[in-house]
Amino acid sequence: MTIARIRAALGGVSGVHVTPYAADGSVDTAMLARVVKRIATAGVHNIVSCGNTGEYYALEPGEVERVQHAAIEANAGHAVLTVAVGRSRGEAIAATRTMARAGAHAAMVHHPVDPFAAPHAQAAYFEAIAEASPIPVVAYVRSDAIGVNDLVRLAAHPNLAGLKFATTNLMLLAACLREASHAAAVWVCGLAEGWAAPFYALGARGFTSGLVNVWPERSLAIHEALEAGHYPVARRLVDGIAGFEQLRARHGNGANVTVVKEAMGMLGMKVGPVRHPGADILDPADRERLAAIVAGWNISRTARAVAE
Repeated sequence: MTIARIRAALGGVSGVHVTPYAADGSVDTAMLARVVKRIATAGVHNIVSCGNTGEYYALEPGEVERVQHAAIEANAGHAVLTVAVGRSRGEAIAATRTMARAGAHAAMVHHPVDPFAAPHAQAAYFEAIAEASPIPVVAYVRSDAIGVNDLVRLAAHPNLAGLKFATTNLMLLAACLREASHAAAVWVCGLAEGWAAPFYALGARGFTSGLVNVWPERSLAIHEALEAGHYPVARRLVDGIAGFEQLRARHGNGANVTVVKEAMGMLGMKVGPVRHPGADILDPADRERLAAIVAGWNISRTARAVAE
């Protein structure tokens, strides 16, 4: 698959699937396949396997590989399939090579979590992986400490399909877009539906989503409105999921995946709890509020295929 095709998909919805667990705590690949198939057949443009919504840092390396193999098979070529890699540079490069052989189309490189990472060295980390990867790379930028010059240099790398920009520093994003106007890399809103409109206004394209696990049709409708420049429509659609996103931000964002998984459970999709250090369950008041939100969406019929 060409890097141009990857970039086109990044300009759409990048849906990050959850990792379902069986009753014994192991990865439930059968349920995972149903979740991925539903997201893919809904029309989501890019499926990301083992992103943060997929609990990447709570999975053992062997589990990551098992999840990604299952996702590639379930996707069956419907969407672009991007595998998430990270940890040490050597592990990330090895993972891109392994999953490229398995059929992955691109690799999203998680932002380094080392507390002593220097900003320019973080950019060098992404660059080294892009240089060695046999498939196009997406840099997941979660810090606004990396300077404009380093980010622009990344955007110009021939094997870098895009940058998933996941910081609220819109002035930095504006500067990057201005200085990197010559580069082909796509600047993607990495903060989901709620931030997509202001990102689009600056010139970014596409956005990431955990909502797709619950309601992919709403994510796609928001994308369609933004692509058409219908900002009032996009705002109205985002307003309809605001309560859901507010719950995800609880406990310092520690309930992010918990809310998604519990909402899926309310729709009959048994995907298990969240592993620590995420919040494993919601408190009763938050669960009651979530149940009211999900019931108000009236989407149980669309989830039936996964539940069954």
